[in-house]
Amino acid sequence: MNLLIRHTHLATLAQPAGYGELHDAALLVRDGRIAWLGAEQDIPAGQGELEEVDGQGGWLTPGLIDCHTHLVFGGDRSHEFELRLNGASYEEIARAGGGIRSSVAATRAASEDELLAQALRRLDGMLREGLTTVEVKSGYGLDFDSERKMLRVARRLGQQRRVGVQATYLAAHALPPEFQGRPDDYIDACIAWLKPLAEEGLIDAVDAFCEQIGFSRDQVARLFQAAEALGLPVKLHAEQLSDSGGALLTAQHDGLSADHLEWLDEQTIAAMAQHGTVAVLLPIAFYCLRETKLPPIAALRAAGVPMAVSTDCNPGTAPASSPLLALNMACTLFRLTPAEALAGMTRHAAQALGLQQQTGTLEIGKRADLALWQINRPAELCYWLGGEPLLGRWVGGRYAA
Repeated sequence: MNLLIRHTHLATLAQPAGYGELHDAALLVRDGRIAWLGAEQDIPAGQGELEEVDGQGGWLTPGLIDCHTHLVFGGDRSHEFELRLNGASYEEIARAGGGIRSSVAATRAASEDELLAQALRRLDGMLREGLTTVEVKSGYGLDFDSERKMLRVARRLGQQRRVGVQATYLAAHALPPEFQGRPDDYIDACIAWLKPLAEEGLIDAVDAFCEQIGFSRDQVARLFQAAEALGLPVKLHAEQLSDSGGALLTAQHDGLSADHLEWLDEQTIAAMAQHGTVAVLLPIAFYCLRETKLPPIAALRAAGVPMAVSTDCNPGTAPASSPLLALNMACTLFRLTPAEALAGMTRHAAQALGLQQQTGTLEIGKRADLALWQINRPAELCYWLGGEPLLGRWVGGRYAA
């Protein structure tokens, strides 16, 4: 059944600035794609049988896109939350065997069905806040079987729920205990696992953690070269704790995105602008780690680098599954405008996943991934903490919430 949503206002997010507002508007969907949008009084005649939805005078936006999550993992790390509050740093916890390694042990021990059940609970919270596409990383397995298990769960999430899922291979997330002192050998293993997992259809992109407690620029470069040889796009956790040169490397490889970026420098900002690499901002991790060094928002804005916003949902540094909270924190902590933040979780998030031709804006021909909100103006999505503003969600034109 084709779809007509009327008696609504549209925030198309299709323009370089602002919301792209259309008041007293309607939107028509045919075969899962946006076929027409405009003023209610101009709805084309002769559309045949349609399912009509009354937008109740609310706002229709592109469905939200969370372009950086670690949604699949076993266990939790609430004890590390206490350690940080008692003065331990992120690096101290990691070097003592906590952090990512703690989640690795729990993830390896969990079955695929157990991981799926846990991840669905987190995902369902996101869907209630208008999410229509989510990126899910591996990286808590750190061996072939466990990484494969995580990627299979990511694919199953898209089968269990009406949501688009992009699966990212993040085996180069931390050094597992069995490779202690042998990071180059572990990168060799990550490269060896890449091809069979890609041939199984489990990988949409390749990521790594480039940092003093992660992997060096040269090690990441070898992984990127292997990914590119298989036709896989790359992205990177970069410049979170220090200036390690990872974001520059990502731009030089035409990477989809560089994420975190608190220690980003001017040279790298220029390179990201030149290569179209999206800056993914992760304000919830910034908040949870009580960081004080802000990403260079003004410089990114001035250079025209697209800025995406994401939850970074993970058990250690961003235990949150609320896209709307991430929007609020992007504004309150990073000083994005509400229009920039909403673009960051729609248009620019789609670009960070290489999906900008398919979704992320309300434009004719794009997939009808839609969220209908009971709000008076789009800025309310960044303003309220709590509440349930979502009236409805559609993925590919099919009602999903």
